[in-house]
Amino acid sequence: MNPTGWTILCDFDGTISVEDVIDSLLDRFGRPGWEQLERDWRAGRIGSRVCMSGQVALLDMSREELDSHLAEVWIDHAFPGFVARARELNVPIRVVSDGLDYAIDRILGRHGLADLPIRANHLAPGVPPQRWQLSSPFQVAGCGSGTCKCACASQARADGAGKILLIGDGASDFCVADRVDFVFAKHRLIEHCRAAGIPYVPITGFEDALELLPALLEGSLVGYPESPATLGTPA
Repeated sequence: MNPTGWTILCDFDGTISVEDVIDSLLDRFGRPGWEQLERDWRAGRIGSRVCMSGQVALLDMSREELDSHLAEVWIDHAFPGFVARARELNVPIRVVSDGLDYAIDRILGRHGLADLPIRANHLAPGVPPQRWQLSSPFQVAGCGSGTCKCACASQARADGAGKILLIGDGASDFCVADRVDFVFAKHRLIEHCRAAGIPYVPITGFEDALELLPALLEGSLVGYPESPATLGTPA
């Protein structure tokens, strides 16, 4: 049983990681055509699952090149400390990402965090060699994302989460932000929460999240729109 009642759902690319992993891979190993898929996604002509599946199919790299690249991807320096503090406070953390499971696992593993639950798209070797393919074990009918974060939030509630904190930064977090109880928001997610009237606080990184977490659990955190966050442990 979770004594605090809270569960944290945390995005990876641009939130935990300093850069977007798939973007960095495409910049380095992508064959022509991935930019058009990106434009189609940004224009709303295709969903992120179709976009990423097509882009991953255009990657041209060996496993060794992939691993070498991932070894150079950095995460927010305060994230391991945030995970340690959340665990001290008995708050479960799940990584929910529309990115690549293999990349997330490799990167977090360098920091002793390979045991964090991960929900993400599955990256697998393709044919011929140096080609790759994407599957989406956490997709949901009617959702254009590879990982349906709304379904992840529903699953967390089914698993006993009384309250859900989302930590995220961009478009893949917009929909689920309206399905959780509070948001620690970075970058574009800040404006989305402000415009939609979703309770949030802006953060620049996990140093801020580490400082704010105890107040959230105590029910004393005031978010935006400005109103007392009645977010204490459920009765």
